[in-house]
Amino acid sequence: MTASHAGWTDELARARLHFVTGKGGTGKTTLAAALGLALAREGRRVLLIEVEGRQGIAQLFDTEPLPYAEQRIAAVPGGGELRALHIDVEAALLEYFEMFYNLGFAGRTLRRMGAIEFATTLAPGLRDVLLTGKIKECVGRTESDGRHTYDAVVVDSPPTGRVVKFLDVTKALTDLAKTGPIRGQADGVVRLLHSGETAVHLATLLEEMPVRETVEAVAELDGADLRPGAVLVNRVRPERLPARSITAAADGRVDASRVRTGLASAGLKLPEDTLDALVEETVEHAVRVAAEQRAREQLAEADLPTLELPDVTDGIDVAALYELAEALTDQGVRL
Repeated sequence: MTASHAGWTDELARARLHFVTGKGGTGKTTLAAALGLALAREGRRVLLIEVEGRQGIAQLFDTEPLPYAEQRIAAVPGGGELRALHIDVEAALLEYFEMFYNLGFAGRTLRRMGAIEFATTLAPGLRDVLLTGKIKECVGRTESDGRHTYDAVVVDSPPTGRVVKFLDVTKALTDLAKTGPIRGQADGVVRLLHSGETAVHLATLLEEMPVRETVEAVAELDGADLRPGAVLVNRVRPERLPARSITAAADGRVDASRVRTGLASAGLKLPEDTLDALVEETVEHAVRVAAEQRAREQLAEADLPTLELPDVTDGIDVAALYELAEALTDQGVRL
């Protein structure tokens, strides 16, 4: 395969549904929120959806837990708007009964009986069909003037280990009815998820396990005829050493006397133990940089657009989300 290439492509700019997945701990919820903010620039309206029940979006934006309703969560420079939706499976099933079978009252009765839990246990695929069905409805919804309600929808998706099962609704259909509204709804979901309107982005770190899982997930998405989008490399730290010095330093070959001389020429005279600690830190830094270089080479196997996000050392708050969104915009993220 050819090397990964940087930047957001014209093909990705045409997508309207963006899933963000990643190994646990890679910051996929943070990157989904940042992507939503980036796409909402220049007066766009974007919906950020959560499907896992963790209320991670509310925590990121320091708001009350999200209800099963779309609500404005952030304003974006240029008149854009980011809304958020926490999809509750039970509420989605009740909504489904009401929309397709006119069973609003019966649905509420079913909830009291615990039948909803029974139904999703009986047909495990039903849960994912309900979630992706609601996502499809948000993507396809239009206003009275014919314009889409949302210019883009971003989904904080299940982790890479579960994302293909979540998106491959075709398999879930084997557990469900062969005809009727739910089949029609699911067929529409399949068409959307396998179309050029959908992209699945992968959050990762420059570490061996997340990178390996990312490359495997790309192959799995390809195998399911789902379109991988971009690789979002999170928490990228600056390199402090010249490239020519990395290999030697990573092997522990740091000349303490040269370091001492260099510091002295800059007017710094350090105690011997401080100098030793500085040399040790230099070696550790070089080892990390060398490992990250190997991780980049492995990511290149995925042959996808790659965007890098800086490490936010002070923790993630709303201001940091806007900074990450700006970093994405600087790398071409747009609609």
